Amino acid sequence: MHQTRSLTDKILLFIKGLSMGAANKVPGVSGGIVAFVVGFYEEFIYSLQKINLKAFKLLLGGRFRSFYRYVNGPFLSILILGMLFSYFSVSKLLDYFLERKELYVWACFFGMIIGSIYYISKDFAHWNKKTLPVGLLGLLVGVSISFLSPARENDNLVFIFFCGIISVSGMTLPGLSGSFILILLGNYVLLLVDSVNALYDTLAEWVQGDFSFVHNQERLDTLLILAVFTAGSAAGLVTLSHLLGYVLKHFKHLTTAVIIGFITGSLGVVWPWKRTLFMTDVAGQQVVDSNGNPIIVNYQRYLPDMGQAENWWALLMIGVGLALLILLEWYGKNRMKHA
Repeated sequence: MHQTRSLTDKILLFIKGLSMGAANKVPGVSGGIVAFVVGFYEEFIYSLQKINLKAFKLLLGGRFRSFYRYVNGPFLSILILGMLFSYFSVSKLLDYFLERKELYVWACFFGMIIGSIYYISKDFAHWNKKTLPVGLLGLLVGVSISFLSPARENDNLVFIFFCGIISVSGMTLPGLSGSFILILLGNYVLLLVDSVNALYDTLAEWVQGDFSFVHNQERLDTLLILAVFTAGSAAGLVTLSHLLGYVLKHFKHLTTAVIIGFITGSLGVVWPWKRTLFMTDVAGQQVVDSNGNPIIVNYQRYLPDMGQAENWWALLMIGVGLALLILLEWYGKNRMKHA
């Protein structure tokens, strides 16, 4: 799995990290799909598996260079750097477009996921009496998750740690959106908006030599929540990667069948034509959480009226999403030819 990478490879890996980070933040889209389609999913899981007891012994023994090589550091560090950078750049750009051109963003992602299903299933020639039932099970689970109603926000630190473990599922399990799971758990705004913004503001103040945030209890509480969430995410990455590594090694065809079914079922999450339904009180007023954010209860999906120009543009964006996947496939094939 370890390989020497050129500068071009490193830049491309950083871009893949950007894409993975942006996908992880968008509800309904899985960063694991990016890894799966672009072709570094198995190396990603393999590298995370190397964070084990031997790795910690190397680290505690002060053998940092050996630790870095053992965990495939050149690969993981660039990829994770891209994902982190994404949260303060690409993901903010996505937030901007989701706020102003939401239909087109969802349409593009819908096209990308259709392309992902095609990409993963086109060479899968192992449908049989074992893989078909688990594929259907994955489909049913994906559809069921699409129609669940979100819970209320919960800032209990034990629950926040659990949210961290669950949220990284989108990085390790193609088709399962960690962000959408956080919406269902009620903590998407708290953990991926408020906490990230608090960290961004704190870093900006720190660079300017302003340390007044140490007297801002609300900011400190939010940063603590982010720290616990990050710890849970790290724990989830390592534990899930070991489980997935075992499953991929011993049940590869069954796993692929489940992934195909699950991604297909999750199309309902990113269906472009939907309205957000918010919780209301008896007077019909929107109910907000402790931070003043409206509480989402579900989404109302509908068929597009093709008499409206924006829906034709949305169809075009679905085509753009498909084209992006075709380009990724073309890139992957050419990389293999010249490897």
